[in-house]
Amino acid sequence: MPAVAKTILLLTIANVFMTFAWYAHLKNLNDKPWIIAALASWGIASIEYLFQVPANRIGFTVLSLAQLKILQEVITLLVFVPFALFYMQQPIKLDFLWAGLCLMGAVYFIFRTA
Repeated sequence: MPAVAKTILLLTIANVFMTFAWYAHLKNLNDKPWIIAALASWGIASIEYLFQVPANRIGFTVLSLAQLKILQEVITLLVFVPFALFYMQQPIKLDFLWAGLCLMGAVYFIFRTA
């Protein structure tokens, strides 16, 4: 599997874990003390690092740091929007489209050959 494909796969898995670590407690643990939510989130986030660190190491062999960061941000949005819509049951907003278009511009500029 090409390094970029491995990077995308591992970053996507990492993002799923991190999105749950950062936001799922708002739905599932909102009646618990914040320390419980923080500890639960920390546990989930520690799993995220098992995917994120290798993804960045693999990706950095073929991508610049800036390309790796923009790739991460795009994946974050691609993971977050379905999470917000389906898991957190948030309404879809036109702002999601505008944010996506802005990220597409960032992808274009960071990955174009100068």
